[in-house]
Amino acid sequence: MIIILYLSVALIAVAFLVLVIYLSKTLKSLQLTLKNVASTLEGLEGQMKGITTETAELLHKTNRLAEDIQEKSEKLNTVVHAVQGVGTSVQQFNTSMKQAAGSVSASVRENQDKINQVVTWSQAAMEIWEKWKQKKKSVL
Repeated sequence: MIIILYLSVALIAVAFLVLVIYLSKTLKSLQLTLKNVASTLEGLEGQMKGITTETAELLHKTNRLAEDIQEKSEKLNTVVHAVQGVGTSVQQFNTSMKQAAGSVSASVRENQDKINQVVTWSQAAMEIWEKWKQKKKSVL
């Protein structure tokens, strides 16, 4: 009976030894896996720093571009206002020209009789002048 007891204890010791060996192998495998995870995380951390730097640079460039667009938009607004002023001036000039043309037309209509008389008298004066020149030629 004591032999059975010793054999049982020996069997338990062998089983415990096998358990310790497999547990040791599992822990070594876990240690290797954790080292791989740690190195992967370090690489990922470096990549994240690079991405963060690039993102910050891109954000600064975007802000500068937005400021540049804002400045150019303000300058373009100035040009648009100037062109609008020119358009208003041209429109006022056209209105003034129409008024002047209307005024001249009205004056011509009002003074049509006087203009006809001036034309008639001018023609008469020209005829007299022509006759006088012919008479002077025939005398010479």
